[in-house]
Amino acid sequence: MAMIYESKNFLVEAAEKPHVDRNDGGHIIISPKSRLIDRQQLFPKHAIELMRLTIVVGQAMTKVMNEHGIDIGRINYQDNGNWGVFKPEGPFLHIHIYGRSKSAKTQKYGQACFFPHKEEKPKYYENFKPLNENDVKDIKIEIEVLLKEEKFSDSMWGLS
Repeated sequence: MAMIYESKNFLVEAAEKPHVDRNDGGHIIISPKSRLIDRQQLFPKHAIELMRLTIVVGQAMTKVMNEHGIDIGRINYQDNGNWGVFKPEGPFLHIHIYGRSKSAKTQKYGQACFFPHKEEKPKYYENFKPLNENDVKDIKIEIEVLLKEEKFSDSMWGLS
């Protein structure tokens, strides 16, 4: 995965094998640095940090992808973990951020995303393109700009 941003407790990465093609809006994943099964294991400050980060990343993704010619009309935030329930290591907390392009070809705008299991239908995802280097670079820059705004300051979110 391509690293976009790193906070105190979380990593923000562009999915290497996305569930949503770049041209349909793109796919970013936020994961805690330490493995957690689900959000129930988060301490309050970590939960607040994660919520703030999802908002900032979604806002940055929307702005940058629109500037890069992908007409994002909405962001979907999903905490799934379903594909890990039968793996020996089990599921783990991670938040998927899916851009939803108004002109999407596969993940149609206004419809629920469709995610067949990768092991059952691997061909479904094989031609999906990840975010490119410029997308990643510009989203990172925009995240850093947003985090300097008063709205996203540590004090505003009770993190200082």
